[in-house]
Amino acid sequence: MIDYPIPESWQALRAEFEAPYMQALDAFLEAERAAGARVFPGEVDRFRALELTPLDQVRVVILGQDPYHAAGQAYGLSFSVRKGMRTPPSLVNIYKELEADLGIPRASHGMLDYWAAQGVLLLNAVLSVRIGEAASHQKRGWERFTDAVIAAVNAQPKPVVFLLWGSYAQKKAAFVDDVSKGGRHLVIQSAHPSPLAARTGFFGSRPFSRANAFLETHGRPPIDWALPETE
Repeated sequence: MIDYPIPESWQALRAEFEAPYMQALDAFLEAERAAGARVFPGEVDRFRALELTPLDQVRVVILGQDPYHAAGQAYGLSFSVRKGMRTPPSLVNIYKELEADLGIPRASHGMLDYWAAQGVLLLNAVLSVRIGEAASHQKRGWERFTDAVIAAVNAQPKPVVFLLWGSYAQKKAAFVDDVSKGGRHLVIQSAHPSPLAARTGFFGSRPFSRANAFLETHGRPPIDWALPETE
C-alpha cells in the first residue's frame, strides 16, 4: 500500500489509497525506481496539489494531463513550474489570456502556488512520468485515482468552477454536475492553451473573469489571479 499521509480534508480518498489498483501502481513505481528510471515529480511532491488545496476550500479546478517530463520542471501542480525555471509555452499562453481577460501583466515566473493556496486545484490526470517520455505512466492507475479526486470535488455542496482546456480534460470531467444541465458547478470549456491549439478557442475564452463572476454570484470570494513576484 502507498504509505502516504492523506491530507485531513481529503480523507474521502482513503479507500482509494488502500485499493488494489493503487497497490499495483505503487509496485510499478517501485519497479521504475529499481530499474534506475528518473521519475518526476519526486515522491515528496507527488500529491502536492492536494496538500496545497484542501478539499473543502476548492473553488476552481484546472485540469492538466501529464506532469512535465523535463528535469526540474514538475513538482505536483498542473501547468506550474518552480521559480527559476523557464515558463513553459502553455503557461505563457495562459498568462497572455489572463492579461487580455483581466489586464493582469504576465508574471516573471511560472510558479502557481499562490493560486493553489486560494483554492485553485491544479490537478494533473496522471501524477508521475519518466524523464523525457511523455505519457509514460498513463494507464497505470493514476487516472482512476484522479477521477476519484474530481468526484470528491464534484460532491462538495459549494459551487466550484471547472476550467477544462482541451478534449482530454473535457472527457475526463464529463460527469461533473454542470450548472448548464441543472447542476451546481460551472464548467468552462475551451481549446487547450498549448501553442498548437490556443488560437482555436483558448484565446478570447475569458475563463478567469467568468470564473470569478460565477463565484461572486454564488457568495464565494473571487480568485486573485495576479501572481506575486516575491513570496
